[in-house]
Amino acid sequence: MNHLILIGADVIAICVLTFALYVRRHRRRDLAVSYLGMNIGVLAVATALSGSAAGLGLGLGLFGVLSIIRLRSTELAQHEVAYYFSALALGLISGVGVEPAWLPLSLMGLVLGVMFVGDHKRVLPAYRHQTVVLDRAISREDELTARLEELLAAKVHTVTVQELDLVNDKTTVDVRYAGLPVRGTRPADSGAQDSGAQDSGGRDSGTGNPAGWHEALPALAPQTYAPQAYAPQVPAAQHVPAPQSTPAVAGAA
Repeated sequence: MNHLILIGADVIAICVLTFALYVRRHRRRDLAVSYLGMNIGVLAVATALSGSAAGLGLGLGLFGVLSIIRLRSTELAQHEVAYYFSALALGLISGVGVEPAWLPLSLMGLVLGVMFVGDHKRVLPAYRHQTVVLDRAISREDELTARLEELLAAKVHTVTVQELDLVNDKTTVDVRYAGLPVRGTRPADSGAQDSGAQDSGGRDSGTGNPAGWHEALPALAPQTYAPQAYAPQVPAAQHVPAPQSTPAVAGAA
């Protein structure tokens, strides 16, 4: 009877983990199918062999073998690895059937609770991580950090240079930053004074646009077609005086 309860609890748990947490947050159908199939397969094998003397050794060995096979197939992000091991752990906990019955149920609830909180969008929402390729070879860390903060408009916490190519003049870095704007990095802060009046929020009181928008207009305005600029320069016609008539001679023979 306990096995039936644990099997039902595992089915509910893996559906919550896959559809309510992972699919709703990350939208990858292929991994959703992988989580479901792997969890149910581990549950079936662990349940079928739970009565043998293998017991704990079976669970640990199956955990390791499936991890190697799955992680060698495709590259996974770290949060996807966490979901993968959670689905694997749910199947093993339900299939092994630890006594008393409330213990595996509590462990399954603990796994779901940790994944719900750990992968929530409100947990460290401003922190980001990405690989950036710069079009310059920058070896100085302070200069590199300043350049990345200017490009990302964020506060850079950690920079790891992965490749410094002096031949092709490029730098590949792994950067971890907080995605909040950094004050003083806007182009309008370069010292140019806005000719119009500004309110307390740094916006033009007449138009409501950000400060410095007047200076950006010449660079952003599209080139307009001026016919006179492309018309051929035809020299003005020179005035040729009319020929003077010869006066008639009176009394010509």
